[in-house]
Order: sequence, then structure tokens, then C-alpha cells
Amino acid sequence: MKKILLLALLILGTMLLTACGSDNAQKPAADTKTAVSASEKSSAPKQQPAGKGKVLVAYFSRTGDNYQVGYIKKGNTHVMADMIAETTGADTFEIKTVKSYPEDYRECTEVAAKEREDNARPELSGKVPNWQDYDTVFLGYPIWWSDMPMAVYTFMESYDWADKTVIPFCTSAGDVLTGRESDIPRFAKGATLKEGLGLEGKRVQEQPDTVRPKVDKWLESLGYKK
Repeated sequence: MKKILLLALLILGTMLLTACGSDNAQKPAADTKTAVSASEKSSAPKQQPAGKGKVLVAYFSRTGDNYQVGYIKKGNTHVMADMIAETTGADTFEIKTVKSYPEDYRECTEVAAKEREDNARPELSGKVPNWQDYDTVFLGYPIWWSDMPMAVYTFMESYDWADKTVIPFCTSAGDVLTGRESDIPRFAKGATLKEGLGLEGKRVQEQPDTVRPKVDKWLESLGYKK
């Protein structure tokens, strides 16, 4: 009888040890799975927040005799470009043509009209250094004949815009854009277009402090205010 009881106790003890062993064997497996998941999360690439990549402000602007403001040494669009660069911490690049436009306002409008009629592409005098480093390009210009100057089209067609964001801004007789901004990706091929801003050139030139809050609000809404 004692032998039978002893045998029964031994069998019961073995079963308990086996059950505990199975439970302990499962825990390291669960811990290993958790560790792998954490590793995968830490190694996954983080999404770049809007406005945090390298930014360029590229602009075409004209000095000399200008509409409403007379003779100026710093173009209206240049003034606005500097505001954007100051607020965003961006680099700047001035788009210049090999052949200068006439300083006289009326003569310049005639040249601009002829270029637009011919769908011309004026030759530019320089290239953006390290273009590939920029993620966002603010593209600025005055409105000429309800359009961008043809030199700006030359600029857009001179680069690879893949994976870049382009944001237009302009100056004119009113607080408006050209209305042709939706066409920009046709010429800046591969670019993603974001909301632009148009301001009255006279006010930008003569009362910059009154337009700066509007520029800052626009940049903040896009996520580019540093």
C-alpha cells in the first residue's frame, strides 16, 4: 500500500513540474517578441515634419522704374523674398537673366509682352548651388501681363523638382496671385505645389511692416515659421 501511495505522489510531482516548466518556457518567447517589436519601431524612419527640411527662396525681381513706386533699387518681390527668408531661415537665390530688362517701365512692359507672345525662355545667368539639398523652394516673381515672367519658366524648366515642394509668392498691383499657379507642376516637373501668397507691390515696398504679419501668418499656416 505504501509503495502504491509513494508511486502516486511521484507521478503527481512530475506532472506539476512539467506544467510549471511549460509556463516558464513561454515567457521568454513573449519577451523576445516584444523586444523585436520595439527594435522595429526604433529603426523605422521618422516622417519629416512640414517645413523642417532645407529651404530655398528663389525669386525674380526688377529694379529701375516700377509701376506705382517709381525708381527703386530693390525690387518689390526682392523685399518680400527677404521677409520669407528671415522668417524661415531659408537660403536665397536671385533669378537673373543674361540680358537685362530695360530700366524704363514702359519699355520693359513691351519686352515682357513680346517674350510672352513668343513663349520665350530667356537665358539665365546663374544656377542654384547644391540644388539637390533643398526640400522646399519658395518661388517668387512679379506679375507681368497676368502671368509669371518668362524667365521664371526658364528657371522652373532648368531643374529636377522630384520630391520637392514649391510654394509661389508674388507682387503686383493688388493682393493677388496670377491665377496660373496650378500650372506650376507642369514646368517644375515632379514638384508638389502648396498654397501661395500674392501682395500689393506698392505696399510691400513702402510699408513693409504692414504686410509682414500677413507673410508670417501664411508661413505659420504652412508650417514653415521657425
